[in-house]
Amino acid sequence: MARALDFYFDFSSPYGYIASTKIDALAGKHGREVIWRPILLGITFKRTGQAPLPSVPLKGDYSRHDFARSARYHGVPFRQPSVFPIPTQAPARAFHWVNERDADAAKALAHALYRAYFLDDVNISNPSDTIAIAEGLGHDADALRAALEDAALKDKVKLEVEAAIARGVFGSPFVFVDDEPFWGVDRLDQIERWLESGGF
Repeated sequence: MARALDFYFDFSSPYGYIASTKIDALAGKHGREVIWRPILLGITFKRTGQAPLPSVPLKGDYSRHDFARSARYHGVPFRQPSVFPIPTQAPARAFHWVNERDADAAKALAHALYRAYFLDDVNISNPSDTIAIAEGLGHDADALRAALEDAALKDKVKLEVEAAIARGVFGSPFVFVDDEPFWGVDRLDQIERWLESGGF
């Protein structure tokens, strides 16, 4: 059986958001599933000496223009959040908490969180906002509120991020097809070709 694709993403990443709307259908066309793996870009930036795009001279203005253009190109609705970028510990922890019980429900939550941030300008770095979105999908708000402060869940997120960095992940989206790494939403066409051909 063909291996699942590993899809690494940060909830504050516009390119991760765009890719999240495409990756399952793309993989499914080729008989593959996708394992979603949230990361924390803030930690990877510190480790690699990078900085959030908006804070980089010249790149910042370009990136803000490109976020919207890339969304239009891929047919994905998008609105630049008023607070950007944001820390994403709360949504990442919520995702893992749900994912331990139901991977499909975790993906549904990820889609809802992304839409809230990039369409409705909800600051999902606030645990209360992340909890409200999860509750709207039928998850137990009180249980999730307690889980977000649980040391074991915090450690799980840290370990997942460390494992991603150890594998070479440094941005969002970052996709592994078998062991081949692809960084960026602009690599979706290459991922498609790789899945079709088995490599090039």
